[in-house]
Amino acid sequence: MRPASLEELTGQQHLLGEGSALRRAIEVGHPHSMILHGPPGAGKTTIARLAAAAAPGAYEELSAVSAGKADVRAVLDRAAHRRTNGSPPTVLFLDEIHRFNKAQQDALLPAVEEGLIVLIGATTENPYFEVNSALISRCRVYELKPLGDADVHALLDRALVDERGIPDHPPVDPEALDFLAARAAGDARSALAALELAASTAA
Repeated sequence: MRPASLEELTGQQHLLGEGSALRRAIEVGHPHSMILHGPPGAGKTTIARLAAAAAPGAYEELSAVSAGKADVRAVLDRAAHRRTNGSPPTVLFLDEIHRFNKAQQDALLPAVEEGLIVLIGATTENPYFEVNSALISRCRVYELKPLGDADVHALLDRALVDERGIPDHPPVDPEALDFLAARAAGDARSALAALELAASTAA
């Protein structure tokens, strides 16, 4: 159950609190190129998609695990075509950006420099070691923290009542939610998967 707005996003208040630079950029629809790094389930993909949804340009998404040179070229070609038609920059979300080698990362540089794309890269690794310094210098780097138990618990509570969450809204003992939140160790995706499994088993 991915958040549909900044208000639904749990945690990361050091980045997305009221008045923060990143929040303002998303709210006004002008996201900048950025690298989001942090542990799994902390909200990197959600932030990227919320930023893209608020922007006026088209949105493209690639995973560096499976994308190759041809995939990147196709995205850049489409972005260039849109630009010739007067469209705003294309927002490209590149998940697992650290999986691209130097040459693949370098291929993105001209498009970022020229404003053809707004690059949002996500990684679980330290970008200062895994992402080219030239690309880093053209992006803002944001570190996401593991979600606290209270944040995960709030997410699980919402999943039990939201229509996008667990079907049929089964009752779950608060102590069970405490256990799932603590067991997730800050990973929202893991916590939701565990809740879905528990709910399906109890059904």
